[in-house]
Amino acid sequence: MRSPVELLGGGAALARLRERLRGRNLRLMLDFVPNHTGLDHPGVEDHPDYYIHGTELDLARAPRNYTWIRRKQGDLLLAYGRDPYFPGWPDALQLNYGNPATQEAMIGELIKIANQCDGLRCDMAMLVLPEVFERTWGIHSQPFWPKATRQVRERVPHFCFMAEVYWDLEWTLQQQGFNYTYDKRLYDRLRDGHARPVREHFLADSAYQNKLARFLENHDEPRAAATFATGIHQAAAILTFLSPGLRFFQEGQFQGRRKRISPHLSRRPYEPVDQQLEQFYDRLLALLRQPIVRDGHWQLLECRPAWEGNWTWDCVVAFAWQGTKGERLLVAVNYAPNQSQCYVRLPLPDLDSGQWRLQDLMGDAAYDREGNDLGSRGLFLDVAPWQACVFSVTKRDPVAI
Repeated sequence: MRSPVELLGGGAALARLRERLRGRNLRLMLDFVPNHTGLDHPGVEDHPDYYIHGTELDLARAPRNYTWIRRKQGDLLLAYGRDPYFPGWPDALQLNYGNPATQEAMIGELIKIANQCDGLRCDMAMLVLPEVFERTWGIHSQPFWPKATRQVRERVPHFCFMAEVYWDLEWTLQQQGFNYTYDKRLYDRLRDGHARPVREHFLADSAYQNKLARFLENHDEPRAAATFATGIHQAAAILTFLSPGLRFFQEGQFQGRRKRISPHLSRRPYEPVDQQLEQFYDRLLALLRQPIVRDGHWQLLECRPAWEGNWTWDCVVAFAWQGTKGERLLVAVNYAPNQSQCYVRLPLPDLDSGQWRLQDLMGDAAYDREGNDLGSRGLFLDVAPWQACVFSVTKRDPVAI
């Protein structure tokens, strides 16, 4: 039987695809699963020492975590792959990171793959951290990721590692060589629908935020169009994809697909395109192509009550981008089901005079404001429920009289 790789054309076809992508200024990122292999992986036959073995007592105590595997050289009782919070996955076998030979073999695989692509998304990367691995299996192991990422980059200097990671271990993996780590915490806070936790999340240090991979859906999460109501979806997308870090999107997200399909399937049902949502994403993608949101400086902004006793200022999340050539963007989102008012202090040192034009790049509105007023009180906002604004901020030329 031919392998899936062979059926797709093998390494030569992958190399041709990569060159075609580079011709369009795109890079190829593949998926890498460090924690486990399939039940039929050749290593089961050739290197059973790479896996965690079980006993009849283990099987009796945790029957969902172990399975008998048939082999030419004798059947073995091996552990299913799993994380510490759930029973084993019945389609995967657990690799033993307590065995140095397993780690060396996996580094060898990484080096091989690194010559075939430009980056890797590492599935559940935190499972092989020594503290997590020992908590799951009771087996001591040495750190894997620092030496793995280092050895790969010794051969491919600019190789990109992105970690799927949870349980507040994002910073840990960033320190162990990952360029980017999943930002599941932002996604969860947006799904909860409250502005303050989102704003507090953006208080993190920029060195940390610049390495976060922001998303509104992926193959493990429900579709964004089915999770966020119309209007809330757009507000959440503005906050997600105009914050710093890496932005990634799921196939079908722009069209408003609502049915989550298992990655094991090669087809999905027909769904009509959400024209309004598609137009929104067209505008957002055009905005994301601007250098300011790639190379500019990002800053969370202070929101203050519009008047004493008005609590709705706390519903607004605002931040700004400043470009290397003086361009400016102001992003303000009322992430709440109520009308909200506030003053936003702008981080612009030259607001003391003249008039300023605020043009909403996600809509058609435009406003002129006096610089002295902006500098002293800030920008007054009175925004509808879930309204998101992305303003370009430019100084107007004086009008000759």
